[in-house]
Amino acid sequence: MPAPPDDRPLLLLVDDDTSIVETLAWAFGPDFETLTAGSRPEALNLLRGCKRPIDAALIDLGLPPVPHRPDEGLALVSELIAAAPDLHIVVLSGQDAMASARHARAIGAFEFHPKPSAPPVLREALLRAVARTRQARARKPDAVKLVGESPAIVALRQQLRRLADAPFPLLLEGESGTGKELAAQALHQTGSRAGKPFVAVNCAAIAPGLIEAALFGHARGAFTGATAARTGFFEEAGDGTLFLDEVGELPLELQPKLLRALENGEYLRVGETAARHASARVVTATNRNLRDEVKAGRFRADLYHRLSVLTLTLPALRTLGDDRFVLLEHYLPQLAAESALPPFALDRDARALWGDYAFPGNVRELRNIVLRLLARHAGETVGRAQLAAELDLDTGPRANADEIDSLQEGFSLDDALRRTERRYIESALALARGSMSQAARLLGINRTTLYGRIGVLGLRMPAGETRED
Repeated sequence: MPAPPDDRPLLLLVDDDTSIVETLAWAFGPDFETLTAGSRPEALNLLRGCKRPIDAALIDLGLPPVPHRPDEGLALVSELIAAAPDLHIVVLSGQDAMASARHARAIGAFEFHPKPSAPPVLREALLRAVARTRQARARKPDAVKLVGESPAIVALRQQLRRLADAPFPLLLEGESGTGKELAAQALHQTGSRAGKPFVAVNCAAIAPGLIEAALFGHARGAFTGATAARTGFFEEAGDGTLFLDEVGELPLELQPKLLRALENGEYLRVGETAARHASARVVTATNRNLRDEVKAGRFRADLYHRLSVLTLTLPALRTLGDDRFVLLEHYLPQLAAESALPPFALDRDARALWGDYAFPGNVRELRNIVLRLLARHAGETVGRAQLAAELDLDTGPRANADEIDSLQEGFSLDDALRRTERRYIESALALARGSMSQAARLLGINRTTLYGRIGVLGLRMPAGETRED
């Protein structure tokens, strides 16, 4: 029986083929209220401007301007998950289905369906996605625990405890999926602010034109549609913690106002002239390199220095050794209980593959793999081939975003290599306190070669050293 219109889940449909979008919107009409988009920017604008949360998304990977490739759709999946971590996404594509499926799942997509797929099949997949999204939203936060036994995670827990009551902002850096919000929650719960509000804001999920009012609040009549005064996130956080995720997405023109709030606690609601005072501790996170953003003129240097008084970098899962098994043992019983399904087991070959896999999507990807294995192999023993079908094994080396940015007109590979060589030699000399022999050992070259490289690069010889031929 179709759900009453007011209770229908909100579905985001993204496909550049208007006939497909219209057909699916019509077919899903009895069960979903639909929003439709034909491109990545259009979909993101819908997410940011939506008055109620989207419950599921169905995305075609082939989107303009490169509809013959999956890149734009995969980028959209990543951006939607970054903006709405609880949202479950079903991917629909006819492009290189196996490789695209693995990549989409690695970055967090819930299910993948190759074209053509019958509307009833997609409808069931979307209803499963809605159930998962609402389940994630309804989950009450437990005491936050960073799971892992590796030295890096033990050290991270110690650092969070040590910094819990520090009066300064904290910047959390790390790849997507490494658990930056979880670390911010752990920091909050460990310190003296534990009984006070913890407010998490994803800056990427708010339209640039609305984020000032969202952070600082607004007065009645401040802008069209402001029919009543409203508090902002700074006010809601009170004496607790305000966590600003994806802080690198803040518009440049808003950054001085955040800097002022951090430096002296003062801020203005939009449409007011009387300053208010913020007392929340601000914790920020980003998966961008803010130093590079500063160099590129997209982020203020003074704000970066203020935010990064204290900085922690969360380690990628591939560097944490057997923590991938600790996380498996943590998530498997938890998700099996939530799903009312018997857990699966990995056989010896599958465990070996689990141990070798790099998990490019980090802990978020690991959790999603457990969910998919539960859905397909509940109560069974999973072999290597069954596990391999859920992993992103076909993806070769990926382009580095920093390297892509540097590949502009005028780029010189020789200059780039010389800069890298210079940095290594300077670092080795600093570590060796000017000892040429020790620096040469650190660099894995002989002392004569080091003298030669110093001369070629025009570096200064350490005090007391002379050139050897």
